[in-house]
Amino acid sequence: MADQAANQEFPTVLGPDASFKGELSFEKGLRLQGKFEGKITSGGRLHIAREARMQADVESGAIIVEGEVKGNLTANDRIELKQTARLEGDLRATKLTVDEGAVFSGHVTVGPDAVKNRPPSGRPSVSVTMGPGAQQQQPQPVK
Repeated sequence: MADQAANQEFPTVLGPDASFKGELSFEKGLRLQGKFEGKITSGGRLHIAREARMQADVESGAIIVEGEVKGNLTANDRIELKQTARLEGDLRATKLTVDEGAVFSGHVTVGPDAVKNRPPSGRPSVSVTMGPGAQQQQPQPVK
């Protein structure tokens, strides 16, 4: 039953042996298990599985990261960084959840207006580095 529910939520799957380079769009949901390089645009949900490797900029409705990502992520709803997530890039979302153990290096803008109102410079207002060995930083305005 759990597999059937997952298949309905993520009807499109790029399997573990697949490698894709280019621009990708989908409507409902995509589970990435293989390798992807390029750009993803969707109003749906994107799940980057633990075994996935992605180098891309993404604009989506919601994003769940369990694998390795290099690129900027924008979600109209939420971004979830699970325990196994490794992310290098900037985040912009209405909501953000980060599990203990996730590694994240980049800038983050979170809140109800984060996706709608991008700063004029195109840069977010806070810089965050998380993960083993990362030093805790106080948020600083980006000049």
